Amino acid sequence: MGAKASAKPELKFKRIILKLSGEVLRGKGTEPIDAVTLERMCGQVKEIHDLGVQVCIIIGGGNIFRGLQGAKRGVDRTTGDYMGMLATVINGLALMDCLEKMGVNTRVQSAIPMNQIAEPFILRRAIRHLEKGRVVIFVAGTGNPYFSTDTTAALRASEMHADIIMKATKVDGIYDKDPKKHPEAVKYDHLTFIDALKQRLNVMDSTAFSLCMDNNVPILVFNLEDPHAIKKAISGEHVGTLVSN
Repeated sequence: MGAKASAKPELKFKRIILKLSGEVLRGKGTEPIDAVTLERMCGQVKEIHDLGVQVCIIIGGGNIFRGLQGAKRGVDRTTGDYMGMLATVINGLALMDCLEKMGVNTRVQSAIPMNQIAEPFILRRAIRHLEKGRVVIFVAGTGNPYFSTDTTAALRASEMHADIIMKATKVDGIYDKDPKKHPEAVKYDHLTFIDALKQRLNVMDSTAFSLCMDNNVPILVFNLEDPHAIKKAISGEHVGTLVSN
């Protein structure tokens, strides 16, 4: 018998950390969480989950509150960071609700205990959820102020032995300068960690970037506007910019 037409593609990455900024959820409107954008994003997650990819999601909270912005308004930095962590919880619950309505079993794990709405982060339990075919959403950052959700992504990727961090952005990769301000900007297909550091390219904050480099966790920066970008990447197609050792 020949191969079935519906055979699943060979997966380049089996376990991924999907890093989403909170701003992505805003879409083009003024609402903190745009329903159409949320559904489109969750549709991409379902698409790869159905192929057998183990998916962890880390979501920011910048669409609701960002600690650094609060500091500019006179909010104490530590207090502002905790407010930002709570914003990630709201976004994580929105993702969970949308995914479960699509038939994807999902668990939310929080770095700050809040047992009525999320499980505490327990590494072995998170891995078990993945093995059982559940999507795991990590919220509340690392549980500590002064650490970004980029750092959370690097930390959880190292702990979970993820194959890659896939960082969704509003541009289609990493450029030598801001492509919105400089039409002549050159896009990179692949960069080493050292090259990115030398050129001071803003891939992730320095703490997160160092963690990825030290633990050999590659980072793929891609455009979430491409409706099948994540599926293409896990199937081995070239998407965005890959940063690795």
